[in-house]
Amino acid sequence: MDQLLEMASLASSIIWGPFVLIPLLFGVGLFLTVRLRLLQLFRLPHALWLAIVRRKEDDSVEGDISHYQALSTALAATVGVGNIAGAALAIGVGGPGALFWMWVVGFLGMATKYSEALLGVKFRRTDAKGEQSGGPMYYLKYGIPGGLGTTLGVAFAVFGAIAAFGIGNGTQANAVSQQITSITPLEPWMVGLALVVLAGAVILGGIKSIGRVASGLVPIMIVGYVGICLVILAVNWAAILPALQLVVTDAFTGTAATGGFAGAGIMLAIQQGFARGIFSNESGLGTGGIAAASAKTNQPVRQAMVSMTQTFIDTIIVVTMTCLVIITTGVWTDGQADGSLMTSNAVSEGLGAISPALAPAGAVIVAVAVAVFALTTLLGWAYYGERCMVFLGGRRLVLPYRLVFIAVIYVGSVASLDSVWLFSDIANGLMALPNLIGLLLLSPVIVAETRKFFAHPDWRDPDKVMEDVTKV
Repeated sequence: MDQLLEMASLASSIIWGPFVLIPLLFGVGLFLTVRLRLLQLFRLPHALWLAIVRRKEDDSVEGDISHYQALSTALAATVGVGNIAGAALAIGVGGPGALFWMWVVGFLGMATKYSEALLGVKFRRTDAKGEQSGGPMYYLKYGIPGGLGTTLGVAFAVFGAIAAFGIGNGTQANAVSQQITSITPLEPWMVGLALVVLAGAVILGGIKSIGRVASGLVPIMIVGYVGICLVILAVNWAAILPALQLVVTDAFTGTAATGGFAGAGIMLAIQQGFARGIFSNESGLGTGGIAAASAKTNQPVRQAMVSMTQTFIDTIIVVTMTCLVIITTGVWTDGQADGSLMTSNAVSEGLGAISPALAPAGAVIVAVAVAVFALTTLLGWAYYGERCMVFLGGRRLVLPYRLVFIAVIYVGSVASLDSVWLFSDIANGLMALPNLIGLLLLSPVIVAETRKFFAHPDWRDPDKVMEDVTKV
């Protein structure tokens, strides 16, 4: 087992090292940002209005759920343990500078997520049950001619179906188990059974069930968690500016050893920032295109704008809140190796500064947040995995996949943390590679669709009937 973990660690370091995914993620995100003329910056206000204020669905067009439910499903799948444990782990290993590189991943990732969602809607297909199937496997196969597109599409679907058991299943269940058992007398197997029952009931209901639950839980969990973080930051307001200065300087100089922190170089800060950033917001993995394809819309660009707000909310808001709480309370120097427990200690420290009586509540708050975040992530990734299976073998594979996925929730609850995180990093990397290659090859389509949409005089008004541009 030790030898297997060593091999996995080596594979992860290569995939997420300075010569493979880090330059590819950065390069593709930067390339799309330039080609789209900083769309994620200039169109963000309108995108947030569509996503949060507008939220109206059009029952006259194809799709399974509203664009708000599609966004909620994507947020459910991404705002998870990565925002609590993953972000904390990035700071604990790479130092405060890792947050800067997570910001870079988030900003450039908004252009990537936009592109994935646009292509996901444009190249989606209707399956045998009448549900929409889309995402990288479809836009790779149908958007790139010849054997290359098919090969990339199959590769993504295979890696995506497998990766769902890591990033969207094992890591989530594992973090819940660790957190709950740390504050209660419950055993990991008890937590695992509870998760199996709760998640299984929703997963077996399909995307409409997942969309309804996600749209109800996601706003509550995000607003509640961010609210607690803002209270702690308000108490530690004097430490916010020094913390931000530390984030920027350490991103380019590395972090010296202090307290229980062993110190980190620039490359480690970049590596942790990119790996944990992509784990958190999934920009580049292609999953945003799978969720977007289920939306009731005939406008790929409009849904793409809604989808890119997911990365903004996930990384620029939620991850930032977690990291600033950890840095301003000084917990990151304690040498804590467990991400979720580091966040728990930081929240306890922050609440304790308000009143010592509130300190014990920190562990409970983080435990509840981890449990809810992880549960919704399980739901979103169950859908992603099954769409990959539909692409590979049709609807007949959906129910068996759902049952296996539910069973693995239990396995993740009792597995070791190191092996689960390593598995997730490797699977994510293998999943991202064909998608990023496809985004580069299909960038002319992305740019053409974007320019065509914004050239329309009525693009700002969702009530205006525009030409159906989803047909290819």
